[in-house]
Amino acid sequence: MTTRHAYRVYIRASAEQVWEAIVDPAFTRRYFHGTAFDEPPQAGQPYRTTMANGLPAVDGIVEVCEPPRRLVQTWHVLYDAAMAEEPPGRVEWTITDAGEGMVRLDLLHGDLAFSPLTWAHVKDGWVWIVESLKSLLETGEPLPEETLSMPEPADDPTGEWHRAQGIECNNGVWELVGAERTPANDEEMLRRAYASAYHWQRAARRTPANEVRGQYMLAKALLLAGQPERSLHYADACLAGCVEHGLVDFDLAYAHEARARALGALGQTEASLAAWATAKAVPVVDPEDREIVEADFSDAPATA
Repeated sequence: MTTRHAYRVYIRASAEQVWEAIVDPAFTRRYFHGTAFDEPPQAGQPYRTTMANGLPAVDGIVEVCEPPRRLVQTWHVLYDAAMAEEPPGRVEWTITDAGEGMVRLDLLHGDLAFSPLTWAHVKDGWVWIVESLKSLLETGEPLPEETLSMPEPADDPTGEWHRAQGIECNNGVWELVGAERTPANDEEMLRRAYASAYHWQRAARRTPANEVRGQYMLAKALLLAGQPERSLHYADACLAGCVEHGLVDFDLAYAHEARARALGALGQTEASLAAWATAKAVPVVDPEDREIVEADFSDAPATA
């Protein structure tokens, strides 16, 4: 699942200069929205950052402090009441030599599975920070103030977080569909399929098609995991959703295909052949989609 944000930037500076820019208040206040460490970070010790007006920004524990290469800190937001209620994430800075007077800065903000507001708020904010840090070290000036201002939060940041998780889990199912069938792989595949359906049910800008496709994915995963009865349950739900919401084209074709495969696995041969025939008869308008559907249906029984 997407529970972290990762960023990478190349900076024409030494590792020591980048490290100083990360920990020295004289630097950080210029590019980090006016915030800085109250005290120099030390491994195993709590820390806090404050804004230029003295208000608290972030606090946590410094887990690793290895100048000038690596800083790992838990990250608990204080500047927003709602985000302050969420559990802390973890921010990791890694500085690596990149040759010819240049270093690579990798920033990872993770452990955000239970912090959707923070996840949504920092996603784009970190882009401004690392790019402004780069500008400060290479030109002597941070990015213009208007560029540094935090982006407006989404109307439904939790929904955006769920949407990202739904996409990630769905893609993760496909990774395991073609994998070796083992109990461990099947269990992981099912967990991702259920997680995808869960997140899409709560995702921003969701449509009936997202629900139907989640049910199709569950039908497919359950069939591969050797649970044809449960597979048929979700295949029937997928088809019912298509009918209820007027979904046609490949959504309808795949709904019938899911039923055909589950029925076949249950030994209901005649019903399976009928479902296969219906699936293959559904018009798919887009040539590329049609080609994909035909390839996916290529193993249908010859009499279907």
